[in-house]
Amino acid sequence: MNAVDQAQTNGELAWHKSTYSSGEGGECVEVAVANGVVNVRDSKQAAEGGPVLKVGSAAWSTLLGTM
Repeated sequence: MNAVDQAQTNGELAWHKSTYSSGEGGECVEVAVANGVVNVRDSKQAAEGGPVLKVGSAAWSTLLGTM
């Protein structure tokens, strides 16, 4: 079982930071996919339990296809 499988088994999300994020505190987003939903959050507010945007996987694919 890898870390992603284990996190999803424990009810946690396996968050991944954007490859465009530098380590310098700029605008960073993280995403986690579970059960056909893409969860998006601001990595600077992750520890405080900040808001999470939930997007269906089809809508997420459409969004990425327009970029």
